[in-house]
Parts: sequence; structure tokens; C-alpha cells
Amino acid sequence: MAAFEQITIAPGLTFDALTAGEAGAPLVLLLHGFAESMHCWRAQVAALAAAGCRAVAQGQRGYSTGARPDVSDSANYHIDRLMDDAMAVVAASGYGDHRFHLVGHDWGGSIAWALADRFPERLASLTVLSRPHPNAFNRALQMPDGDQAHRSRHHRAFLEPGAADLLLADNAKWLRERLAASGVPASAIETHLSVLGNKEAMEAALAWYRARGAIRSPLGPIRVPTLYIWGDADDTVGRIAAEGTVDFVAAPYRFEVLPGVGHFAADQAPDRVNELLLQHVAAHAV
Repeated sequence: MAAFEQITIAPGLTFDALTAGEAGAPLVLLLHGFAESMHCWRAQVAALAAAGCRAVAQGQRGYSTGARPDVSDSANYHIDRLMDDAMAVVAASGYGDHRFHLVGHDWGGSIAWALADRFPERLASLTVLSRPHPNAFNRALQMPDGDQAHRSRHHRAFLEPGAADLLLADNAKWLRERLAASGVPASAIETHLSVLGNKEAMEAALAWYRARGAIRSPLGPIRVPTLYIWGDADDTVGRIAAEGTVDFVAAPYRFEVLPGVGHFAADQAPDRVNELLLQHVAAHAV
């Protein structure tokens, strides 16, 4: 069973985390995205621990109440800071310069791609759910059919003043409907909203978008063994971006399409995600 821990990396930066598995076992760091929380990984944390790994699902900056710097300074939520957080959590977990496995979904996937580009020597494997390689995503955004741009239109809405109030209005109706329509179980929705469903947390989560932290400049080819999982019912990521990810990975690569699965695969199809993730981690031992 997963334990709740708090991991301090610096004054004012104490991260909530779900952890399981023996300390010193191969580390798997899991990074969640919007609009969820570290709890989206509960099934994966348990499965990884049972397979002999040390799993750490980090509550991200702004989502963890002890790691919520001033949202009025967008630099506090730039992707470089989010990458620094992940590497510092690895170090604070006792893995110093050791190699580890990295898993990310949505915004956590963006961070994971960037870390794989910057620190390939540190990663034994990379697994990303939903979020395509940034180069493939940005290429799809420029396609004349406008499909990916339409799917990503909510990004602009999140930049508007008052966006947090709109998302939380009427008992977080928009978030509840969005998650439910993507197959997230009702119990999981309640758990995520216990983290995200308040003004302070929501403003911090939206600060990620307002920091313009999404990767705009091209990354180099990814040189880490990569598993990319995409649900073909994902309303935010189209097929062109998903299938195009292969063009930017220069390492063993596996692309798995989950039929009928939406954006939040770890919540909607945890058993299949576990199966794929455990195979990938086992195939690329630390």
C-alpha cells in the first residue's frame, strides 16, 4: 500500500508524495498533470512496488501546499523550475546521481520529455502518457487542418483573468464534467478535487500555463528508451501529434494506442497502463 510522505528539497519547497517499495530499489519517479493530482498514479505506485521498484509519485509545485511559491511571479512556475523540482526530489529520495525510471502524464509528460532531453544519462527509461514529444505537438499545432489547435484551445482560456473562479464555479462543475467525460471514476474525481478544488491550488496550477512554460524551442532527439501511451479517444491530443512522436526519438521506442481511452489513461485504464509500464521498466533495468 502506498504511503503519504513529504519531501523537502529547499526552504519553502516541501512536496507531498505517494510512495511505495523498498528504499534503494530501482527508483521510478511519476509526474502528474492537469487537472489531476499525484493520486492518478495510485495503481501504478502499488504495481511498481510489487514488482520490486521504489515508486515516488510527486505532488507537483503548486499542488503541494508546502511547495506553492508566489503565483504573481510567473518565473516561479517556469518549466525549468518544474524540472529542477523533479531532479531535487530524486536526490532527496536518496538517489543522488543514480539512474532512474521516469513517468509523466500531460504537463508531467512535458517535464519528462524535457528531462530526457537534458539528462539522458540519468534515465534508464522514459514513459509518457498522452503528451506527445513537444516537437511533434508543436508541428501538429501548425497543421493547416487546425485539428490540434482546436483541441488545445483551452490553453488560451486558462490565461484569462478569473479562470480559476470559472473552473471552480458551481462545485467545480467544469472540472467534474471534463474528468467524467474522459472516463475518470467518480471516486478519483473526488480525490483529485480534494487537492485541486480550492482557489489557492487552482491559481498555482494555472500559473504553469501563465508562465508560458510549455516547450516552444525544439528539443533534440530523445536518446532514452521510450514508451509512449496514447488513448485514441483523447480529446486534447490528436492522432497526427501522437503518431508523429516517433520522428523525435532516437532510441528504442514503443508506441501503444489504447482504443476508446481518453486523456487520463492512468485513471481510466490502470491495469493496461500497469502492464505496459512494468514491461518497459523491466526491459530497461537500471
